[in-house]
Amino acid sequence: MISAFLIYMFIIIYGAQVMAGVVQEKTSRIVEVIISSVKPFELMMGKIIGIALVGLTQFFLWVVLTGIIVVIGGSFIGGGVDVNAIQQANQMGMQSMSAAQNSGEMQQLFAMLHGFDFMQIIVLFVLYFLGGYLLYASLFAAVGSAVDSETDTQQFSLPLTLPIIFAIYAAIYSAQNPDGPLAFWCSMIPFTSPIVMMVRLPFDVPAWQIILSLSILVLSFIGTTWMAGKIYRTGILMYGKKVTWTEMWKWLNY
Repeated sequence: MISAFLIYMFIIIYGAQVMAGVVQEKTSRIVEVIISSVKPFELMMGKIIGIALVGLTQFFLWVVLTGIIVVIGGSFIGGGVDVNAIQQANQMGMQSMSAAQNSGEMQQLFAMLHGFDFMQIIVLFVLYFLGGYLLYASLFAAVGSAVDSETDTQQFSLPLTLPIIFAIYAAIYSAQNPDGPLAFWCSMIPFTSPIVMMVRLPFDVPAWQIILSLSILVLSFIGTTWMAGKIYRTGILMYGKKVTWTEMWKWLNY
């Protein structure tokens, strides 16, 4: 669930940063100068990949700090807290017995954490984060290139954020029923799979489902990036026109 919420927040926050950056470059006319040196698709991918690297750097810092806390906390609890709790239980009765019980529960918690395959979770987290981020960030970049101000992005950004919001609710349900049909299909649909699949991983998901989910996600973000590049190429230099979804669909054929 923590991984699912992190991916949810990263996609929302960094996707919005991509869209805001594209809109700012367009409104300030800086993009007209940049386009003279690089292709529009290269400019869009540079912005998307740059912000993705910022998110991954932040995530790895969190992983390192979390690992240090877990190691220190586990050694502290295993080193002396349990013995002290038992001694207090012999001297102080029921109050100390409660402390010993709490210490035992903490030891069980750390034992369960040590039983997790954290390497698999971290690797798949990075893959699903990159896949989900590239999928949504390319769409956010396309929306940013089609409008003239940030206020105009609201009508286009809402349809993009609805699948992410639905995915977090599906992930909460999937934590209770990880093998149900909703959990399975939401872990295959590319717009929800980065969030839902992370919740299912601790429940021994078959390898073929993970491979199929990642394959669909990769093919999907390649397709959305290609479509977003066409929209970006046309919309980034267009000013003073109210764009609709129908108009953006026509740009795909230019």
